Amino acid sequence: MEVHVEVPGEDFNCVDLLAEHSGLSRGQLKKAMFNGAVWLERGRQVRRLRRVGRKLRPGDGLHLYFDPAIQRLSPPEARLIADESRYSIWFKPGGMFSQGSKWGDHCSLPRQAEVLLKRNAFIVHRLDRAASGLMLVAHTKDAAGRLSALFRQRRLEKRYRVLVQGVFPENELCMDAELDGKAALSRARLLEYDPARNQSLLEVDIETGRKHQIRRHLAGTGFPVVGDRLYGGGDQDDLQLQAVRLAFVCPLTGRHRRYELPAALRLGRYCPLAGA
Repeated sequence: MEVHVEVPGEDFNCVDLLAEHSGLSRGQLKKAMFNGAVWLERGRQVRRLRRVGRKLRPGDGLHLYFDPAIQRLSPPEARLIADESRYSIWFKPGGMFSQGSKWGDHCSLPRQAEVLLKRNAFIVHRLDRAASGLMLVAHTKDAAGRLSALFRQRRLEKRYRVLVQGVFPENELCMDAELDGKAALSRARLLEYDPARNQSLLEVDIETGRKHQIRRHLAGTGFPVVGDRLYGGGDQDDLQLQAVRLAFVCPLTGRHRRYELPAALRLGRYCPLAGA
């Protein structure tokens, strides 16, 4: 359901207006507001509206994007790895979104960081919803811009652990097949092989950041990622792909920073990640 309402005058309440035009209860609307499904348009600015008591002005636009399935979702819990004030590093569990949508953001990492740390949160990069691992969240616009540039300019080391089907070769495998007409480079090394499951645990470094790069490169070489419905052809939905290292020279301090996922949260030892 989408509802778009122009505030007709002074002393109108957002919940009352949306209830009148949507048929939803006040309780449903309050929850939808908290979950990021209501937007306030004022002039050229459009922002999420979460406060029920926010004073409205004549001509303001209220926009509701209500999907009962999204509203019913319960977000998994992220874990704070490091708080650096202007940015933070988190463990994003599988099933959590890297960012919200107009339909809500309560199941996204930035929103959870915002609530837990009581600071603004800005997206710097993305990780597939089904994947898990380290993510960086900025807390100021300046930090977001400067940290995002690290990813665009490839001045950041990204390392992953991946569980694949098959016997992976012992020598490092370099995968450089173009993706969507653009150059892409991934390097994979064997860590362990489980003969009982015929699965190999890999360490993967990427120098580019194309969409689903690791999943597509490995599937293209005959080693689909375990749990990958999209490229692996399997019927699982527990993607065994995890970001385990982020390393970079911080553009805010000039210091070299390296963040490793704690061993207790790592995919490995023939044990697929299960609801971490």
